[in-house]
Amino acid sequence: MDNDAQSVAEARELIERAYAAWLQYRSFSQAQVDAIVDAMAAAATANAERLAIMAVDETTYGKVADKVRKNRFASERVYGAIRSMRTVGVLREHAAQGIIEMGEPVGVVAAVLPCTNPTSTAIYKILIALKAGNAIVLSPHPAAMRCICETVGLMRQAALAHGAPDGLIGCFSTPTRAGTAELMSHKRTSVILATGGMGIVRAAYSSGKPAFGVGPGNVPAFIDRSAHLEKAVADVVFGKSFDWGTICSSEQALVAERELRTPILDQLRAQQAYLMNAQETERLSRLLIQGEHFTVNPKCVGQSPQTLAALAGFGDRVPAAARILAAELDGMGRQFPLSAEKLSPVLALFFMPDRDAALRRCSDLLHFGGLGHTCVIHAQDDAVIREYGRLMPAFRVVVNSPAPLGSIGATTNLFPAMTLGCGARGGNITSDNIGPQHLMNIKRIAWELAGERPEVTAAEAVPFASPASATATPACACQHAAQKAAPPALAALGSETTETIEQMVERVLAARGIRPRLSTAPAPSPAPEFLPPPLPPKPAPAAFLCEADVRDALAQGRKITIGPRTILTPSARDLGRERDVFETTA
Repeated sequence: MDNDAQSVAEARELIERAYAAWLQYRSFSQAQVDAIVDAMAAAATANAERLAIMAVDETTYGKVADKVRKNRFASERVYGAIRSMRTVGVLREHAAQGIIEMGEPVGVVAAVLPCTNPTSTAIYKILIALKAGNAIVLSPHPAAMRCICETVGLMRQAALAHGAPDGLIGCFSTPTRAGTAELMSHKRTSVILATGGMGIVRAAYSSGKPAFGVGPGNVPAFIDRSAHLEKAVADVVFGKSFDWGTICSSEQALVAERELRTPILDQLRAQQAYLMNAQETERLSRLLIQGEHFTVNPKCVGQSPQTLAALAGFGDRVPAAARILAAELDGMGRQFPLSAEKLSPVLALFFMPDRDAALRRCSDLLHFGGLGHTCVIHAQDDAVIREYGRLMPAFRVVVNSPAPLGSIGATTNLFPAMTLGCGARGGNITSDNIGPQHLMNIKRIAWELAGERPEVTAAEAVPFASPASATATPACACQHAAQKAAPPALAALGSETTETIEQMVERVLAARGIRPRLSTAPAPSPAPEFLPPPLPPKPAPAAFLCEADVRDALAQGRKITIGPRTILTPSARDLGRERDVFETTA
């Protein structure tokens, strides 16, 4: 069996096991769920440093100290935010509104993990999925298999020790594109949490399942003339150098007015930024950004400034203490590769003629590759901060803080998360920081409000009664009263009264030409005995079909009805036509 076939088979087995475990887990109380989540968070915290070392050793991306901080952010900060959250049973009761809200888990969560933040993302996704009452199956990036599987294993053991059903947390041992595609499109999968490149995010959104994905980040950091300059530059350098730029919300460009150029460059040098010359900028551009799609060279992701400079051919000029590489650019766009997202400690610098031009440059950078994601402003002028927030096409506007930590909720009061939605602007389903609240549905039980039920008037009871028919009015009123009364009250009217009402109603209707009186209506003719029984109704056409649905139909020997609006995956269409399993509606 080749790797793809093995991975697809493993995906199906993992999902079926997760689904069976979830059928048990969905009946757990809030206290039982919380005990499992508590234990997993504690296990992740206790192993934060060991997992960080494994991640750096395996992927070569980032810094151990910063990965420890990210692991603990997931196991402590995220956990602290969700610990008291109600997700099971009755969530809220609104007595005044007559509404009860109840939590309903979605089922099996498919989680696709990156190699840039492997262990922290695994911790985060497992915690929020199980907190919401779900099962989870994780597909690791092949370059981070060992550290992700270790993370999943220790959290699984903690969950099992506190009563979780076996199979509730699953992880691929042979992840391939085919296996991940099967995971995302499987009939038992309820929702997808996709973190990675745009290819995997697009695959998630085209799988036919609800998906939470993220877009790329091309984060501009605007330093206004009202900013505390020393702190602002220090924050930008800290954010850009954090874990060597592997978080997608890291600063990608510093933008300021031209009059601030000299003091900002002085502060960058003081913060141990290496300012590249034009030749070095050109060399690094060719090395770092590749192809017409502006993808980052995998050899450069999460590497130190010294390693990047050595790969670009000027390593002997970069001091060992350098924290970032900075390049002043004359423009942005495809002719200036370093104006795109870089996933490394490389910062573009733009000094614009005035504030308006600087704000336009920030907006243009987001349009170039970071729509909906994150932007930063360093300023003390509240009016400027509000105007910047209003103008920028990003859904996280971080103020006076390093971008990566502010955007995920480490240094701000944003909801702590490792998956950051980019909204409709970024092609995502939400602009929120993703938490358990996105992995559950809310059922609402609603009572009728007093005085809101429409009353039926006497005239409405017999809508075709003529105003001139005075004798019909009492009868209609009696009939309306009888309809509203309880069955014993209706019986008290007596059969004679009921018969009189029926006769009067029929007389009025007949006079209006609506239908003949009951007394003159001909008896229905008996149906001929030779007529065949009616055909059973044709099934409604399916709304969406994947390959698994077609294979199920073939195994059961049944046809699948499709219509002009049925959405078919390519594999489902090809298999269905080949085996003649489809029948179309007229």
